[in-house]
Formats: sequence, structure tokens, C-alpha cells
Amino acid sequence: MVKRDKPDRTMDRRKYLAALSAGAAAGIAGCGGDGGDGGDGGSDGGDGGSGDGGSTGGTSGGQSGATLEVLHGWAGGDGEAAVNALIDAFKEEHPDVPTNFQAVGASANVNLNATILRRMVNNNPMSSFANWPGNNLERYRGHLMNLESDVWDAAGYKDVMQSRAVELCTFNGKMPAVPLGSHRMNNLFYNISVFEEAGIDAESLDSVDALMSALETIDSETDVTPMGQAMVAPWTVLQLWAQVLMGQSSVDAYMNFIEGNGDKQKIVNSLEVVKEIQQNYITNDASSVSFTDVGGKMINGEVACMHQGNWLAGQFRVDDSFNYKEHWDWVPFPGTEGVYGYHIDAIVAPANNPTPDQTVTWETFVGTKKAQIAFNNLKGSVPLRTDIDPSELGDFIGMTYEDLTSSERYPPTIAHGLAVPPEVMGACKTAMSDNMMGPYDTDAAADALLDAVSQ
Repeated sequence: MVKRDKPDRTMDRRKYLAALSAGAAAGIAGCGGDGGDGGDGGSDGGDGGSGDGGSTGGTSGGQSGATLEVLHGWAGGDGEAAVNALIDAFKEEHPDVPTNFQAVGASANVNLNATILRRMVNNNPMSSFANWPGNNLERYRGHLMNLESDVWDAAGYKDVMQSRAVELCTFNGKMPAVPLGSHRMNNLFYNISVFEEAGIDAESLDSVDALMSALETIDSETDVTPMGQAMVAPWTVLQLWAQVLMGQSSVDAYMNFIEGNGDKQKIVNSLEVVKEIQQNYITNDASSVSFTDVGGKMINGEVACMHQGNWLAGQFRVDDSFNYKEHWDWVPFPGTEGVYGYHIDAIVAPANNPTPDQTVTWETFVGTKKAQIAFNNLKGSVPLRTDIDPSELGDFIGMTYEDLTSSERYPPTIAHGLAVPPEVMGACKTAMSDNMMGPYDTDAAADALLDAVSQ
């Protein structure tokens, strides 16, 4: 029987309510949910069966009749398809575990995180929830279950998961999460026919200057909007800026920034590029559309290229009329060749867990090959296990999986919880919303970003 890991009582209700407020103020968004900045979609209300869930990870599989409740933010699009595949695979493997999988959609992880924190405050935790590991777990400090013995050690996951994932899933002396998949952040997706019409060789885009020249050529030689960018929420602007900073001034410039030692002039220079892109080369409705809307415009040939995490490939994958290497392709964001912008989705278990045995069964399943292939093939992400056969993954995912193990640098994402704690990430998003979404003030944005990481 799994021991219940009681929450740290040194964090009282008042302090945790403050954390809830801080989490909401941070405006947590991005691909920890469906990678989106909005959207809704169905949730799996869960039917499951009754009885024991079988033996997994050295446990009895759970108390008879107890329902495994899992919250996630994958509501709609590629995320919904991926999580449904994961749920189906789990039910096939453990048909006797009663389940209740709930999609907490809209504004991506904002609603999800608020719901999780609220329920923790009210001493009503769920069995587990989807979230980002690393610094993002700071918001749940003292309220996390330790899965190290019953999942990580029992299933041997420390030996088969990528070492970075093992490190990021270790927090405050515990291992409360199991990694599900990784998204690469430094991508530039493009519509092949539009690039051909404009005479652009995507492989020649080896610098930010080359990208800007290509956008100008597309603008002058075609009737297509050169670049897609969603600006309904600031995380997309923060995410784009991070790629420009790395592409223009190196990964070291980015790492120095997140460590609190950023070069203001390099930051201003990169912000000027983002300003130029957003003022001149994106759609007129950018401030009111989500990145999935913009992805649809790229599918329809209305947008030539766009930066996003590789969850965009998940959106493309579910459209049979828009195929990899035939209609769309990918290059590293210009200037970031050999870089894998690192992001992870994980399944986290709270302390005072209502179904500790079922939770161990579920968390153990999340780390299996079956689960990671089922989910990531549809999500556009890649498994964190190092023993997956790339042939079991789609072409683009298989290629990305190989890059996951062979890239030269792995800078953590700032817009999705790995690089900085939630409060800092929120302040960085505020810097963008105040100064980089019109009207523009790149100097003020640089100062605000530097102030954020110096907290």
C-alpha cells in the first residue's frame, strides 16, 4: 500500500491563497495545456469500471471503488486528440480502474492552475494533474506527493528517461511528476508552396537578418501574409522574443538573461526585431486570434510561416489535406541550428492524495512506451524515454525525437515554466503586454524584463 504523503503544514491557508493570487496574476499560458491561448473542448467525464486496478509499480492498484481523477488543459485540437488516445490506452491497460479525466480548458493553463490551487487550498486535491515540471512546481511547494520509490524506482524510469527530464521532475527533495512528452520551442514552420512562389530557400535562413529579408521578399512578391503571430495573450510574444534573442545574439545571451545577467543592448536589439515583425509582417487580426487560428491560416495558404512550439505539428497532423514535406516543412528558428529549445509536459501528483494506489498505477503508466507513443504522436511532442524506436513515431516526431538526444544546447523555455519561477514568468509576460503589443517601447520592455529576472 502506498503511504499518503501529507502536505507540509508550514504553508498555511493564507500563504497558499497568496500563491493562488500570484498564479492567477502570472497569466500562466502556453502549451502545458493544448499549447493554446484559449479554446474549449470536451472533457472526458470518465466512466471506468469498479473494483481494483490491478498491480502496478509494486502496489495493489488502489482501493476498491476509488476513482482516479485527473485534471488537464488539453481541451480541443491536437491536445484533445492526444489526451484521448492516452486515456484510451490507459483504460485498455487497466480496465478496472474507475476514472474521471477532466479537461479544464479556456486560456490554456490559466484556468487549470487556478482550479488546482483552489482545490489544494480547500484540501480537496485531485489524484493528479497535467503541468510543467521544473521551476513551475514552485507554486505547489509543500503540496506534492513523492513518486520516487513507488514509480521512478519501481519502474526503473531513472534509467530510461532523458536525464534532463529526471532533473526537472525532481523538486524540493521529491519526485512528484512523471514526464509525458517534450516540445521543441525553436521552430519556424513554413508553407512550402508560398515559399516556392516567393523564391525563398528555407534552408538558407541561417540568421535573424536572413529571416527578415525573407519576410520582406514574401511581402513584396506574394499576396500572402509573411508571418503568423497570435497576440491575444502575451506568452506568444515572450516566446517569439526568446527565439529572436537566441538567434540574433546566441544561446548564451538568453541563458545569461534568465540567470539575471542579461545584456540590455542585446535585449533591446531583439525586441526591435519583434517589433518590426509584429508591426509589418503579421495578419491584421493578430490581436484577437489564437495561435491555432493562425495555424489554420497557414494551412489555408494565407500565412507563409510562423514560429511556435512543435505542438503546431500536432495541429497540422490532424488535417489530412496538409501533409509534412508535401505542404509544410520546418527549419530551426534562424540562428538556432543545433539547439533544442526545451519544454516538457508532465503528470504531477499532489500530496494528501485521495487515491494513492490508483495514482501510482496511472503515473507508472504515463512513463511506459505505450503511453508516450500514443500521446506524443498526436500532440506533436516527443517521448522522454530514451529507448523508443523512432519508426514507431510519425516522420516529423521521429526526426524531433532524434534531435532531442543529439542537439548541442537545450535552453529551457521561459514562456512555459522551466526557465524561471511562476512569478518571474508572469512579470516577463506583463513586460510584453505593457510594452510589446502596441504601442511599442522596446527600452521600457527591456528594463521590465531585466527587473523581472532580478527578483
